[in-house]
Amino acid sequence: MNVALINADAEGASLGVLEHLVGYHLRRASGSFSADFSRAVEGTGMRQVLLGILSVVEANPGINQGAAGRLLGIQRANMVSLINELVDAGLLDRKTAADDRRAFALNLTPAGATMLSQCIARIEAHEHDMLVDLTAAERRTLIALLAKIEARER
Repeated sequence: MNVALINADAEGASLGVLEHLVGYHLRRASGSFSADFSRAVEGTGMRQVLLGILSVVEANPGINQGAAGRLLGIQRANMVSLINELVDAGLLDRKTAADDRRAFALNLTPAGATMLSQCIARIEAHEHDMLVDLTAAERRTLIALLAKIEARER
């Protein structure tokens, strides 16, 4: 598929060098995903970062707050306020970690598990709609390629 054809407007204008810049296309795709994500979870009070935290805590019950933040690439100062938001909303339980009294262990509350489950169903529908033109193999390839780019950041 010709990228120039995808990005040309009704008058046939060209993006010029942008047509060949991966970062430009990543930004545009990210913007499309973000806008559709917001519509998908509308009314839940959730944002991508909060769902990321809930997902990590569900996959790693008892994970300490610092480890969850590092896994998601969230700075420590920001993580504290995000965890406070989730605890205040009744979605996370935060207790002093048994193995390190200076750290907090995180667990989903029943309300957090329900919220995560409901949002994931909406997000899966959102991703299906956004990626309807890709085969399952193409989706796996896309994720693998994006993961390679992400790994360079670490």
